Amino acid sequence: MFDDLDLRLYAIVDPEHDGGYPLPELARKVAAGGATLIQLRDKQSDMRAMIALAKAVKVALPAHVPLIINDNIDVMLEAGADGVHLGQDDMRIKDARARIGPMPFVGLTIQTVGHAQAAPLADIDYVGIGGVYATGSKNNPRAPIGITGLRDIVEVFRYRIGNFPMCAIAGITKDNAADTITAGADGVSVISALSKSPDPSAAARELRAVVDAALMQRAPVVPDTRDQRRAKAQAGQS
Repeated sequence: MFDDLDLRLYAIVDPEHDGGYPLPELARKVAAGGATLIQLRDKQSDMRAMIALAKAVKVALPAHVPLIINDNIDVMLEAGADGVHLGQDDMRIKDARARIGPMPFVGLTIQTVGHAQAAPLADIDYVGIGGVYATGSKNNPRAPIGITGLRDIVEVFRYRIGNFPMCAIAGITKDNAADTITAGADGVSVISALSKSPDPSAAARELRAVVDAALMQRAPVVPDTRDQRRAKAQAGQS
């Protein structure tokens, strides 16, 4: 089990947006290009097929790249994945944590300042903030929050607990990724910018370079460990 997550390039692989690649191959390619974390998002397969796909993706990944499953705790457990990502309308975070125990990672989508203020920091390990920009890879009735909205939400987490792990989600490309890092995100979550590329490894390498360069321009921080963050939250500092 990993001690913590590296959010710099959080690649999502989805059978509805696979760019013509088998998902295990796509996951392998983007990891080879520098993706630091992979999420499997599958809204169309039945449970058995999802478990088989998750296992295949996990096998395709190098040992240092964790696999997160979108929404489905049963698939995460059966496939031996490293964590689950939940939306605001999915299972309650406390119920999810009670079921999977303390070690697997739990991520939470944050769309508003109110979500950020209410996020149960003792039970989650990172947040995905957005959608920052318009995207065609997910049906989102909400208007994009933009860089200003991202910055506002980042400030809530900084006020509550300091350097909590945060990534920007939706519509992110090599042309706008640096702006999200400047606004306070620790990384970017990407689908189409990788899967629609004729060379996903090269696309991942280019996007990772943009993120790394933007992070270098920020004031250096020493992030808390996962255990330190949980201790702070449980002590009421959240």
